[in-house]
Amino acid sequence: MTNTVGVQVKRLPHGEGLDLPTYATAGAAGMDVLSAEDVSLEPGMRHAVATGLAMAIPAGYEIQVRPRSGLAYKFGVTVPNTPGTIDSDYRGELKILMINHGTEAFAIKRGERVAQLVLGPVTQAAWHEVGELDETDRGAGGFGSTGR
Repeated sequence: MTNTVGVQVKRLPHGEGLDLPTYATAGAAGMDVLSAEDVSLEPGMRHAVATGLAMAIPAGYEIQVRPRSGLAYKFGVTVPNTPGTIDSDYRGELKILMINHGTEAFAIKRGERVAQLVLGPVTQAAWHEVGELDETDRGAGGFGSTGR
């Protein structure tokens, strides 16, 4: 059973005629979001792809922007700040920061699925400064300390 949370969305003029983000299957965690523009990403190029949407995410939630695995695998096109976070108090246009790690230019067409959006709850931390931390088996072992 899944939870459903309402998210208000405003379609901007350049988003007219495009579908709202949708789940491809009943068990999908992420909603596919579409590009509202045509753009070509040269190898190594980054671009904030317009979606033509703005939204009001409920307090206590965020939307994470994640890459589409097919674009990453087949073309090397991904979201560089994965996952990107859209905060509940942001009201500007949702743009998807994309980068082409491939060897050839990649054309993004208006209406093409460019990323996934995952709505999730947010827990905010309350910091408590202490003089010492409790001991664990791992201790201060960092990168690679637990094996391969």
